[in-house]
Amino acid sequence: MRHRQLIRRTKCYVALGLLAAPMAYAHDPVFGLGPHTLFKGGVEVHVGSHQEKAGDERATESEIAVKYGLTGDWVAGIELPYVHSTDESGNGRGPTSLSTKYRFWRKDLPGVQESAAVLAKAILNDGDASHGHAERNGNDYLVGLAYGYEGRKWYRWASIRHRVNNDAANGAERPNKTLVDLVGGIRFEPTEYREPDWVWMLELNYEHTEHLSALSEGLPRQVGGDQWFLSPGLMWTLRNFAVKTGVQLPLYDDLAGNQDADDYRALVELEWHL
Repeated sequence: MRHRQLIRRTKCYVALGLLAAPMAYAHDPVFGLGPHTLFKGGVEVHVGSHQEKAGDERATESEIAVKYGLTGDWVAGIELPYVHSTDESGNGRGPTSLSTKYRFWRKDLPGVQESAAVLAKAILNDGDASHGHAERNGNDYLVGLAYGYEGRKWYRWASIRHRVNNDAANGAERPNKTLVDLVGGIRFEPTEYREPDWVWMLELNYEHTEHLSALSEGLPRQVGGDQWFLSPGLMWTLRNFAVKTGVQLPLYDDLAGNQDADDYRALVELEWHL
């Protein structure tokens, strides 16, 4: 009798361990959006740097972000960027962002977790207007929807985001943007929570910018178009610390006028869960 009870308890513990396993590895992709949230009262700190180059212009944005778990499914955050640009706009503090994400669906299976979440973000009209972000009449807003599948070996994510940009202070229209991301990831060797862990990713990123006619130095200029990127990435984790890095390589672009297409975009990010 005791032997049977011991077997049943052992099976129960194993099942619970398999169900909990993905939680230790829950993260979002490098460039796309994921449904990852925090436990209630949890704190997540991000420090990162993002660089992009298009033609003769290169801009680097460094950022610190803090997120807080309001509940196990609802997180709020703040992002504070600083931008350095090689063009005449120079350096300066970027606009503050306030964000929230709510996970409205979650399904747990042995060794697997599937979930979906919605995101909302306000990009405030503050910071230095001279460093490449046009002075605006008000805030910009972004909404998004994300799905994620996280297992012991395989990962996949899909997301869509839409950003609504306010007009510039001089009355000029600023184009809205839509972003779509499809991501696959693999962990070649399953590890335990206390061991270093590697997840390799490949993302397909699509970016549509609304077509508009704008003025640049008093001359009419066409803006907007479509860009596709293929983006290899890597996530390394050790317990509650993670490093994420990746590069977006242009696949195809169809940009209006004489806009310079992106040569590359690169990102590295450090992440702590407290």
